Amino acid sequence: MSDDDGTGDVEKEASHLINDLHAAFGWHRARALFAKGVILTGCFAPTLEAREWSRAGVFSGALVPIIARFSNFSGIPDIADYASGAKPRGLGIRFKLPGKDRLDIVAHSFNGFPTITAGLFGELLRAIGASPPGANKPTAFERFLAGHPTAKAFFSKRRRSPASYATLAYYGVSSVMFVNAAGRRTHVRYCFDPKAGVHVLDRAALKSKGPDYLSEELATRLAQGPIVFEWVAQFAGRGNHIENPSHAWSKRRRLVPLGTISIESLADDQSAADKWLGFRPGTMPSGIEPADPMFAIRDAAYRISHRTRQ
Repeated sequence: MSDDDGTGDVEKEASHLINDLHAAFGWHRARALFAKGVILTGCFAPTLEAREWSRAGVFSGALVPIIARFSNFSGIPDIADYASGAKPRGLGIRFKLPGKDRLDIVAHSFNGFPTITAGLFGELLRAIGASPPGANKPTAFERFLAGHPTAKAFFSKRRRSPASYATLAYYGVSSVMFVNAAGRRTHVRYCFDPKAGVHVLDRAALKSKGPDYLSEELATRLAQGPIVFEWVAQFAGRGNHIENPSHAWSKRRRLVPLGTISIESLADDQSAADKWLGFRPGTMPSGIEPADPMFAIRDAAYRISHRTRQ
């Protein structure tokens, strides 16, 4: 593919975005964003209803093995779990489908994205990089947030830390199109609702936690049984912005259960698993299509980040 089809422009913008991420968080030979994480394995069991809306093989009825990764925001691989910069939290899931089909989903615990476009996200990252500790007030970051209320909410809403990665809801960043066997097309966004419920820590409880309390908690929790999420499709309605990931969709819209995510065990070699695992959120099987143009840049950025951290 050549620059004439727009591929070159996407690659350039994605490369600029990776550079902006490193400017914001430093170069650590780690993931450019959501650098600190833990990898687990499990399976996905689809509902019968999911097949009514998408012909994708992930909903065929068979159990699908998965690899999941919980993570903290920022590109700092040793950020403390209790740090304000570690929020929101991330959830990446790879569905191990047969043949050449591929489905990776990257979600986070904020319902929406901080900016409308990838270019504006780059501006935000550059403002973070230009606002080190001790910078004159108002910092570049503070000035950016003052002019962009969604970004301000992204960094300030739900400031309390979670009791567990397993006790947060996670939201797909961008809209997708479901296509069923009859060719019917439906815009949806994803959300992952924790079976354990949403639980956060108060300040007193957080003071007793160490810098890796979230990953340490997972081992204790998994000894009691799997971590379970319900994967839900949120249907678009009037007034929902398909191509604007910064606009949250109300949960009063129709919700369709797609199936159950069961996370069962920690990966054996975390360091090796984290090195080879690279998500591709814009690569989807037949029956699921990108609806938000940001998918192309996100997919390219994830690919570049994976290549440059090897």
